[in-house]
Amino acid sequence: MKAFVFPGQGAQFVGMGKDLYDNNPKAKELFEKANEILGYRITDIMFEGTDEDLRQTKVTQPAVFLHSVISAFCMGEDFKPEMTAGHSLGEFSALTAAGALSFEDGLKLVYARAMAMQKACEAQPSTMAAIIALPDEKVEEVCAEVSKLGKGVVVPANYNCPGQLVISGNVEAIEEACEQLKAAGAKRALVLKVGGAFHSPLMQPAKDELQAAIEATEIKTPTCPVYQNVDAKPHTDPAEIKANLIAQLTSSVRWTQSVQNMIADGADDFTECGPGKALQGMIAKINKEVSAHGIA
Repeated sequence: MKAFVFPGQGAQFVGMGKDLYDNNPKAKELFEKANEILGYRITDIMFEGTDEDLRQTKVTQPAVFLHSVISAFCMGEDFKPEMTAGHSLGEFSALTAAGALSFEDGLKLVYARAMAMQKACEAQPSTMAAIIALPDEKVEEVCAEVSKLGKGVVVPANYNCPGQLVISGNVEAIEEACEQLKAAGAKRALVLKVGGAFHSPLMQPAKDELQAAIEATEIKTPTCPVYQNVDAKPHTDPAEIKANLIAQLTSSVRWTQSVQNMIADGADDFTECGPGKALQGMIAKINKEVSAHGIA
């Protein structure tokens, strides 16, 4: 079975989407529509901006969404997903590609999400860290212990693949957790260059803001099951999809579990739509037996 997967923030690069824009009339039309919806030429930043310009959350998220969704739409008859999933931001791309969200509504929600997250990040110092080569259960245990010390909250945020779990929380709590995790045997505990604690309780203000926008948006029955981050399970019911999308900002991204469930349900061919190859690498570490590749 064919599964299509969509990357999240961090996959962006300068020049992303330019080939599509230059060589595919449908892509050009969609990019120009996006410029109109956003009220500024995001294509100028995507194609010719600086790395710094592209790293701003309010730019990164819509840029990755646009590259991902337009890449899928321009595959024509080759885009026939039997299931989809997206990593964090990528879930919005997966839902749009599967027809649960219109292109316009998907982009508007992604922009609203980006702005809400930017505000939440600026409200208090927080960050994330990648923990390498330690069992998930040990990372969960240390996070729970550190959260009781009064230095702030720290929680597992992204279950990327076996041996790679990203934690999220207040700066002091993250630093303490990293020390303890290294002492517990982690090969690396690397604080990431991000502006906030994504997928943690610290995103509650962003969740509250985004909830109203999601509730006001029509979500249709997708053309195939969408495996959502919150519970790693397939969903086609619009009400369930909406509830999971609202919960996503403060919940863990269960990517490892999502891919495992997709494989258990018959997926043996994964196509990554969008910039970069991060998801292909993660899928290979989750299960070496399946095919994981980009758009041919």
